[in-house]
Amino acid sequence: MPLAIDTLRIYSRLKSTGLTEESAREIAEIFRETVEENLASKNDLKTTESNLTKYIESVRAELKKDIESVRAELKKDIELLRSDLTKEIELVRKDTKLISAELKQEIAESKAGIIKWVAGMLVAQAALIATLVKLL
Repeated sequence: MPLAIDTLRIYSRLKSTGLTEESAREIAEIFRETVEENLASKNDLKTTESNLTKYIESVRAELKKDIESVRAELKKDIELLRSDLTKEIELVRKDTKLISAELKQEIAESKAGIIKWVAGMLVAQAALIATLVKLL
C-alpha cells in the first residue's frame, strides 16, 4: 500500500504562499513521487522483516549443519587419536614387559654369580681353617 500523501493540502499551502497554480501543482506532484519512490511503507517494512526472519532461519539451519559436520569430524579425529594412543600404550606395555623380563634375568644371573662366589669363598675358608687346624 503506497503512502498516502495529501497532495491537495500541499498544493493549497504552496498556492497560498503566492506560487502560481502550475508551480504549486508541480511541486506537490514532485513531493508525492519522491516520497512514494524513496520512503518505505509499513508493508515494505513487514516484507523486509519477513525476508530477514527467513534469512536468519536459513543461516541458523546452515550453521546447525556446519556444527554437526564439525562435531562428526571431531568425533572421527578423537576416535583415531584414541586408537593410535591405545596402540602406542600397548607397544609401551610390551616394551616394559620385555625390559622387566630382561631385568629379572639379569638379577637372577647376578644372584647365581653371587651364590657361586660366596660358595667358593666358603670352600676356600673351610680349606684354610682345615689347614690351620692341621698345623696347630
